[in-house]
Amino acid sequence: MTALVAHGGGPTAVLNASLAGLVGGCRGRFQKLVASEFGFDGVLAGKLTDLFEIPSEQWDSIRLSPGSVIGSSRGKYDLDAVAEALCGAGIDTVFLTGGNGTMRTALELSRRGVRVVGIPKTIDNDLAVTHHSPGYASTAYFFACAARDIGMDVAALPSPICVLETLGRNTGWITAATALARRDEGDAPHVVLLPEVRRSLDEIAGEVEQVYRRLGRVVIAVCEGQLDERGLPFGADVDRPEVARYRLASNLGHTLAQALSAKLGLRARAERPGLLGRACGVYARPRDLAEAFACGEAAARAAGGVMMALDAEGGTFAVPLADVAGVERGMPAEFIADAGGFRRYLEPLTGPVEPWTRFRY
Repeated sequence: MTALVAHGGGPTAVLNASLAGLVGGCRGRFQKLVASEFGFDGVLAGKLTDLFEIPSEQWDSIRLSPGSVIGSSRGKYDLDAVAEALCGAGIDTVFLTGGNGTMRTALELSRRGVRVVGIPKTIDNDLAVTHHSPGYASTAYFFACAARDIGMDVAALPSPICVLETLGRNTGWITAATALARRDEGDAPHVVLLPEVRRSLDEIAGEVEQVYRRLGRVVIAVCEGQLDERGLPFGADVDRPEVARYRLASNLGHTLAQALSAKLGLRARAERPGLLGRACGVYARPRDLAEAFACGEAAARAAGGVMMALDAEGGTFAVPLADVAGVERGMPAEFIADAGGFRRYLEPLTGPVEPWTRFRY
């Protein structure tokens, strides 16, 4: 039998670990495991790479590399043409790695008679059913460290307002994770804005002003998908406005900083690590790498029509594609209301964000 693997959506720091796990799990189960590079572009062009031909020792390095060694894609495909190309290439099983949009594609492909197994992957942590998603913990840790270190800088040379824009699309899982940097009174981030809770500029400015009066500095963590009370991005430019699901402000942090500066009469700046937050292999969490590998390995043994998922301890189980396809899971109300409960959920995945040494004066 011949199987195919393709990746969809943005890469992560642990996506190649899932691929390495899949390759290992498929050895002895399939005659070939071929990669369709850059989504389904490879299979449609008839250009496929047999991953079993890559030496096993090379996979030890690949599994630790960020990005995707076979590429990825956000492209829209004619799935009838994809199914026909798969049949023509003698492929009877497809492994698709991605988030809720990719799982929607997986479900639609399975309805065309293709045996499909989904492998979870999203830094946004917005996949349903699974306790958490491979890729999330590493990005969450990166932004928590960014908040900690920006906080140290701002404390050393107080800059009145600093806005840290995080990844996360429409959900606040990553933004909320910046709070792991807080250990003592006055630690950054001082204001955390979540897309699940829309705030007016006046409300935000009021909270920022209170913190400034108390500390003389304010670090704000805000998600790239934050909207005001009217559902608008504070006047920021919008990227991909034609696709509601992926519509995001391309400069939200900068725009919010400017708006707060004008309203409060204080200097403000914005920091936007952007893609570095998901591409920084140095910040990949050991547990995240191990679980990503396990999801790929388990997928090789799974029946069709399912996605692999993770439980709280990192064990894998299968969930029907129909339960996760296109379903976006936001931060639950109990985590928004209880920061301690969210910390208890997240810290086992990331490990602690250790504070830097400093003294008081």
